[in-house]
Amino acid sequence: MRAGIVLVAGWLAVLFCTGAVQAAEAARGVPDSPTQTAYLAEQLRKDPVYISDQLPREVPRSTAPDFAREARRLGVSTYVIVLPSSSFGAEPSAVLAGVHDRLGRKGLYVAIGDTGIDAVQTYGVSLPGAEDASRATLYELAYDATPREVFRHFVEVVTSGHAHQRAEQARAASEDDPDGPPSVHTDRTDRENQSFVTGIAVTGIPLTALLITVYALQRRRVRRAAATATGGADRPSAAGGVRVPATRGGAKAVGGLTTAAGGKATARGGKKAGGGKKAGTGAKGTGSGKKGTGTGGRKGAGGPGPYPRERLLPLLAAAAVLGGLIGFTATQVFDDTTSGDGSRPTAADMRARIDRVTDGLRRDPLYTDPESPPALDAAERAHLRRRLRALDVPVVIAAVPSSTDDESGGNRDLLAKALHTRLRRELLIVLADPGSGSIDLVNYGTRVDDMYLINRPRDLSYPQSTDPPLGHRLDQLLTYVSKSPKAKAGHMPYEPPAADDPVEEKTLPGLFTGNFEPGLVIGTFLAGLLFGLVAAACGLVRRITRRRRTATGAPGDARSPAPTEPSTAWLRRNARQELDALTAALEPVAALPEDSQRRAWECLDAAALLIDGDSDGRIDADATPAALACAIVLARAGRTAIGEPDATRFVCHRNPLHGVAYKRVQVPPEGSGRARTRARSLPVCEACRLTLGPVLRLRPSGSARRGAHAPYATLPGPLAALGDGTEIDQLTRDVREYFGVH
Repeated sequence: MRAGIVLVAGWLAVLFCTGAVQAAEAARGVPDSPTQTAYLAEQLRKDPVYISDQLPREVPRSTAPDFAREARRLGVSTYVIVLPSSSFGAEPSAVLAGVHDRLGRKGLYVAIGDTGIDAVQTYGVSLPGAEDASRATLYELAYDATPREVFRHFVEVVTSGHAHQRAEQARAASEDDPDGPPSVHTDRTDRENQSFVTGIAVTGIPLTALLITVYALQRRRVRRAAATATGGADRPSAAGGVRVPATRGGAKAVGGLTTAAGGKATARGGKKAGGGKKAGTGAKGTGSGKKGTGTGGRKGAGGPGPYPRERLLPLLAAAAVLGGLIGFTATQVFDDTTSGDGSRPTAADMRARIDRVTDGLRRDPLYTDPESPPALDAAERAHLRRRLRALDVPVVIAAVPSSTDDESGGNRDLLAKALHTRLRRELLIVLADPGSGSIDLVNYGTRVDDMYLINRPRDLSYPQSTDPPLGHRLDQLLTYVSKSPKAKAGHMPYEPPAADDPVEEKTLPGLFTGNFEPGLVIGTFLAGLLFGLVAAACGLVRRITRRRRTATGAPGDARSPAPTEPSTAWLRRNARQELDALTAALEPVAALPEDSQRRAWECLDAAALLIDGDSDGRIDADATPAALACAIVLARAGRTAIGEPDATRFVCHRNPLHGVAYKRVQVPPEGSGRARTRARSLPVCEACRLTLGPVLRLRPSGSARRGAHAPYATLPGPLAALGDGTEIDQLTRDVREYFGVH
């Protein structure tokens, strides 16, 4: 009995002493810290929108009217709490429930963290779609959306009347696209990429267009120079004539006769000879500037020379204008100037937390953040206060979290400096993060050995998973400080670097800065690379086309047009086409064997002599069918020399338009008596080797009767020699001799 009375008396004494201590502390004006829900409820009683002062860089407190304006659109009483997500803990809904119990008001309660909406609860009101709108907002917005944008989107979904459908669609879309929706804002990395791409476009696109344009125009000049007669052969005839390609570079027409390979022209007086020879009287001039000369005004097959500078300057100006337009367009597309929602914190926003913590430390050396979940219980707080008062060194403890969005940018040294600046006395500042459990010490002038503080045990700075709670570790730290050797004099810590300006931090660099210059360089290289690829592709296409054209037009090919009795119109049209094809094929002939190159040029020269005796760049109106057919045969033979250098030098004697003769056949004797011919071995094409085809028949010169065709071998002119199996080289010599060109 006596033992029980003693035990009860002991417990009553403990309770009495504890109450006396708490009463003494209250009497000294040191009230205990309010709970998180009580503090938040008290703030909402003042204003239905409460924004933490710990996020001034991301959500300035001055933006509260914007949240209130959006909340009024919901049509019910709405209470919005914006805190760091870590402050809501594992159960944001429990925080809202506790706030509602303390506040005692009906309405919609929304908890918004720095990463989005953490919880939505309705108490005593009906707001269909609130939960669905919260889920839709989570899936529809990117991670970089600010709390103000998140709440605006939430209100928009609720008021749309389709919150459930949007939530389901957004959830399904997120499953299909694990990367989520695109970013809402442009950050500095995005701006660097935009500058780089702009630099590439500003130089790459105009330079590529310039190079390709100049290349295309130069290729056209090369083709025209190669396909044009030296004295203006590219001029079309007023009477419907067609152009005839020039002979080899330096070929000159003297007295109306075109020489081959720089040869001489012999003037034969007056009129055409009976065999179609054309002689000039000199009326067309022998100079270099008159019609018929080969040196007037244009370069020959050697090429037109570099692209004219006077034509290049307008192209350069156009490329510069195009680059400027691309740059201007880029400024309109990449028009973001900040990486946030445009809100700018005021000076009051930036100092709000410092003022709050400083006011608390002036009243009590232990300050715990009321916005955060309690890291210290009432007994731990009372014990730490007693320990702080018992120390002979002025020490204050501020249990507040830190983040990159606070006024110090997450720099604990800057926070300690700001607190010391306002407290204005020598003291040892202890900063404890209730979320991470880390502890920092900053000594401002107290006589405590700095190296002793630096060498403190690791668990008094950074917690481990097995370490005791924050309250016990703070108690150990105070014990460690109490044993510190005294320094001769107090020292001030090093000045920490200033935090980034919140406005400049969000301001994006200019589009034409940073990676813009490297982009210009890369754009130049890419333009050159792309131009090289285009030029190589064009060259490859030309080569393939030339080979196909040569193959399709090669003598002996069954697809080559070779009628037995061609009309004059057909002969004129095909003579033009074959000479154009030969001229185009002669452009890149550097890789040809010398003999094949010579034969191709001689064929072109001889064909020009046959159908352009006036050297005016047009097929003569009085060109005979035999001359036209011979020009076609020579043009095809020239193309064969280019496409098939090893092909034979003979053409089919039955119809020279058949092309190359690959075989020879024995032709039986013809006629009787003295006119009887001997058996001969004559060249034939592949088709005529199997079955001899009909002989080519042409209209005689001057024949106007329909159907008046005769075998080509009976007509005057060089073409008749092919009936005896003459080779192409001999035919070109016969043409030159026929026209008196040596």
